[in-house]
Amino acid sequence: MENTDQLMRNRAKAIRLIGIANELLAMARELEIGESSSAIPESLYVGGDAREGGKPAASQDHPIWVELARQAYEDRRRRTKIFRSEELFGEPAWDILLDLFIAAKERRRVSVTSSCIGSAVPSTTALRWIAILEKQGLLVREADPGDARRVYVKLSARGYAAMLEYFASASRSVVRLDDATKDIQLPR
Repeated sequence: MENTDQLMRNRAKAIRLIGIANELLAMARELEIGESSSAIPESLYVGGDAREGGKPAASQDHPIWVELARQAYEDRRRRTKIFRSEELFGEPAWDILLDLFIAAKERRRVSVTSSCIGSAVPSTTALRWIAILEKQGLLVREADPGDARRVYVKLSARGYAAMLEYFASASRSVVRLDDATKDIQLPR
């Protein structure tokens, strides 16, 4: 019984630490791309707008969201495998956004070529979607300073905040359940 209690306490501590680490990564990402939270559009504020004391989605990070993104990405690959058809479930823009969100959480750079491969569509189609996502302000391209032939893509601050908002709203019941377990005081 005591082992179970200790495991639950350790799990709660680990979840809190992961949440703090993800929040720090989000803040570092903002600093890295040179945009402060004041540059986040008011439409991306959770719980009201900036004047009402709402917090930007980037500060509402939770460690489960990257896991949900990974699961969504893997689920999309699994459907193609099970139904044995790549034509049935194409949504390259979403695949690109999922891949870039996961990469941002892992602090990993993604080349345009890798993003094309990750979208599971022909390169020309993927490049068209990358251009559309860039035009929408959801991702940015960066030249590799060490190799002029390579270009990286990453979520913009707006794209990152939108993904956080999506997973916050999509996973609110899971996060509430997780937060409820943190509030339970375990006997010592």
